[in-house]
Amino acid sequence: MKIAILGGTGKEGWGLGFRWAAAGHEIIIGSRLAEKGERAAEEMRAALPDDAAGAVSGTDNATAAAAAELVVLSVPYEAQEATLADVRAAVQGKLLVTVVAPLGQPKARVWRLPSGLSAAEEAQQQVGEGCTVVAAFQNISATHLRDLAHNPDCDVLICGERAADKDVVAGLCRDAGMRGVNAGALANAVIAEGLTAVLLGINIRHKISGAGIRITGLAEEE
Repeated sequence: MKIAILGGTGKEGWGLGFRWAAAGHEIIIGSRLAEKGERAAEEMRAALPDDAAGAVSGTDNATAAAAAELVVLSVPYEAQEATLADVRAAVQGKLLVTVVAPLGQPKARVWRLPSGLSAAEEAQQQVGEGCTVVAAFQNISATHLRDLAHNPDCDVLICGERAADKDVVAGLCRDAGMRGVNAGALANAVIAEGLTAVLLGINIRHKISGAGIRITGLAEEE
């Protein structure tokens, strides 16, 4: 697929894009400034195997979203509303996968949004009914994403309204070397988003990096 990553200059978005590019997807790194997107794309091309490097480009968020089949939102929560306002027209009729996890202060403590919704539900309201939002990858550490030989010891919770959309995202999980787990409706994203703060706290208290979650009782192929 042709995938735009809005905020793809950050560690999480860049790392996911790197793995998807290595798996054969065409990646467009978006940023608030086209120059930053272009620099991140140049860095990614240099790090990829030669046969995958040509499928990476960089530009501004709106241009990236317009050119893509599927759009990934990987920005800090504070930038979500403004970013989606810029790309609202470009994402109509497309699937938007949000990686956003709101973090307050301290970041190792769950932050409840004033709206009472998850950031993913807010994103759905912000883009409107013409775009479908699925939440995923909130609990994946960016620490080892650049190492293609590393197998992330973590499952991906996928929240959304339609099974077909979640199946698409499960495919992206597999392409990134992870297992996606259907975690129900988009409203359940509030739990996945909150787990990000929990995992950050575990990293801090146990002096580790890359704490993740694993769902037991599932066959490996699920």
